[in-house]
Amino acid sequence: MDRRSFLTDLSRYAVLFSVAPDRWRLPLRTPWADDPFTLGVASGDPLSDRCVIWTRLAPAPFEAMGGMSGNRTTIGWEVAHDEAFERIVRSGRTIAAPELGYSVHVDVEGLDPDRWYFYRFTTGDGASPVGRLRTTPAPGADTPLDFAVCSCQNYEQGLFTAYEHLVGESLDLVTHLGDYIYEYAGADGRVRKHHGFEIVMLDDYRARYAQYKMDPALKAAHAHCPWVVTWDDHEVDNNYAGLVGENTFESVEQMRRRREAAYQAWWENQPVRVPRPEAWADLTIRRTTGWGSLATFHTLDTRQYRSDQACGDGSDPVPCGTWDDPSRTLLGREQEQWLLNGLQSDSARWQVLAQQIMMAPYDRAVGDEVVTSMDQWSGYPHARDHLLRGIADRAPGRTIVLTGDIHSNWVNDLQAGYDRPDRPVIGTEFVGTSISSGGDGQEMGGGVEQAMSDNPHLHWQNSRRGYVRCRVEPEVWTTDYRTVDQVSRPGAAIKTASSWRVERERPGVERTG
Repeated sequence: MDRRSFLTDLSRYAVLFSVAPDRWRLPLRTPWADDPFTLGVASGDPLSDRCVIWTRLAPAPFEAMGGMSGNRTTIGWEVAHDEAFERIVRSGRTIAAPELGYSVHVDVEGLDPDRWYFYRFTTGDGASPVGRLRTTPAPGADTPLDFAVCSCQNYEQGLFTAYEHLVGESLDLVTHLGDYIYEYAGADGRVRKHHGFEIVMLDDYRARYAQYKMDPALKAAHAHCPWVVTWDDHEVDNNYAGLVGENTFESVEQMRRRREAAYQAWWENQPVRVPRPEAWADLTIRRTTGWGSLATFHTLDTRQYRSDQACGDGSDPVPCGTWDDPSRTLLGREQEQWLLNGLQSDSARWQVLAQQIMMAPYDRAVGDEVVTSMDQWSGYPHARDHLLRGIADRAPGRTIVLTGDIHSNWVNDLQAGYDRPDRPVIGTEFVGTSISSGGDGQEMGGGVEQAMSDNPHLHWQNSRRGYVRCRVEPEVWTTDYRTVDQVSRPGAAIKTASSWRVERERPGVERTG
C-alpha cells in the first residue's frame, strides 16, 4: 500500500472510531508490562469549538517501534469538565498505527468557546496522565489572553528548569518557536547526554523526541495548557535552508530524505492541526490561530522555503556575495503572500507573527563597518524590508513579532524597512531566550552593550535562560521576561528580568520594570 492510500484509510478509521456506537468495544483489556504513556499528553492548536489532543504510545521508547508490537492499537479518549471525569462531554476511540509511530491526534469538536476542559487516553489497562485544554473565545470576543513564549531546549546543555516555573503561571496558551529537539550526537561532559549518534533517519528522530518528552518538566508544561508549535532548524539540521544542509557532503536527495524523516517525526510528536501532505518532506505548517477579536497568531516557517544563506552562513561584513540579491527569499513567495493577505483581511486588534529568527537588524561591529548574521532576517535584507513595508501598509501599530533561535532576550523596534534610519516604527519585536540552549548564560551577551549605540532600535538584551510571559488586552500589550540564573544544576529560582508595554496604534515600546 502506498503512503497516500494508507493515510486516506487511516483518516477514515480515525473518523469511524471517533464516532463509533456503543456496540464497538475496545478489545480485551491487554495488560501492559510497562507504561505505554511514557511520553505524556499534549493539547494544541485550539479553536473556539475544538482542540487537538495528542499522545504517543512508547512503553520502551528507545527500542524498535517504541517497544510496541507492530500491530495497530485501539486508543480510547475522554474530555470532561472536571479532573475526576465525572462529567464527560466528549469521548471516542481512534487507532495508533506503527506507520505513524503510534502517535494519536484527535481533533475534539463540539466544545464550548472560552472554557477549560480535562482530557486523558486509555488503552488496555493503561491510562495516560490527565492534561488540560481550553478553547479560544468566540469570534468577536475581546477576552484578555495570557500566554508564554518558549524556544530552544537543548537537552545536553541544561535542565528544563524554566518549565517547572511555567506550570505555576496562569496561562491560556504556550507558543513554542522551534528547536524543540537538537539533532547532535551525544557528547560526554554535558549536563545530560543525548541518546545515540547524530539523527538522520525516522527512527532516530522518533527516539530523540522520546528522550526530550520523557523530561518531567516538559511533560508537565504540555499538560498545563494548549501549545501552538512551529519548528526551526534543529528539528532537521543546524541552519539548513530548503534542501541545503549544514554539511556540504549531503546531497539534495539525501537532504530531502532527511527532511522527510524529520518532518514526519515532528508531526508525530506535536499536537498540531496541519494539512496532510502528499509527501512528508513538503509538510506545510503555516497556520493562523485566532483569540476572538483580540489577537490573531500567524505561525510561520522560516526554514523550508528560504534561499541558501549568503557569504558562507556566518556573521560577515556587508555587502558580500549574494547578500544584496533582491531575488533571495526567506518565507518563500507563497507563504509571504499568504501572510500579507492575512494581515490585510484580519481585523483582530493585534496581529502576532510567531516565527523563528530575529527580524530587526543587529550590527555586531562598532563604528562604520556593518557585520550581521546571514542566518537571520538581516541576511535577507530585501525580503525583510519588503515584509516590513507590507506590515506598515496593512497593520501598523498593532503588529507584534515573537522570535526565538538565538538563546537570548531582546526588545526591538520594528521600522518600515532598515534601508534608511528615518523609517517610522511600525511594530515591536520580542525575542525570547532559550529554555536551556547555551547553558547558564549571563545577564548581557558579550559586546552587546558596546554595540548598542550602532543599533538605536535595540532597547534591551539579556542572555539568561527562561521564557517570555505576555498579557494581551484590547488596547495594551505587556511583556515580562522571566529568567533563571542557571540550568546546569536544579533548583534555580525564577525572576522577572524586565517588563515592557506596547499601546495599540501607538508604535514603540516602553519599559515598565
